[in-house]
Amino acid sequence: MLKEIRPAILVLVLLTAITGLAYPLAMTAIAGVIFPKQAQGSLIEKDGKVIGSALIGQEFKEDKYFHGRPSATVTPDPNDSTKTVPAPYNAANSGGSNLGPTSKALNDRVKEDVEKLKAENPSANVPVDLVTTSASGLDPDISPDAALFQVPRVAKARSMSEDAVRELVTQNTQGRFAGVIGEPRVNVLALNLALDAAKAK
Repeated sequence: MLKEIRPAILVLVLLTAITGLAYPLAMTAIAGVIFPKQAQGSLIEKDGKVIGSALIGQEFKEDKYFHGRPSATVTPDPNDSTKTVPAPYNAANSGGSNLGPTSKALNDRVKEDVEKLKAENPSANVPVDLVTTSASGLDPDISPDAALFQVPRVAKARSMSEDAVRELVTQNTQGRFAGVIGEPRVNVLALNLALDAAKAK
């Protein structure tokens, strides 16, 4: 019996060491050499201080900044652990609202957001990604249309020309990967940093 069990145990230990230890460590080391920025979380620094990641959105409320997609992430209520409270872009609790198209709460929230945005820019159609959350609640990007929609508000708040702000949107628009995969997008944090840099000049 021991003769049959010993090889099985050895194979188990060997495969565990290879696939559970050696392979992950090798891939981590290779990624760190080939893609150092991505392997460290695509962190964005300003004045030597980490201020965010290119992969995780942040909430910007001020009129002088571009706003990202709404986020449905939550965190436990500090006053009642059986409940949750909104915590936009909470990477520790990634997820959507799970509200479906027949949800009254979702429809009411979207209608309210659309009305606010129409008041901000009545001459343009409201892009869908400015009123809908992503599945993760952490989306760092918006569509070029969503960025351009916000140009009048941002330009007015910063006393800049709309053309100058629009040019920054164009400069910070990333195209499809290899020209065919994905959709054009604008990283909200990168665009807001470019805005701050332009205003500082």
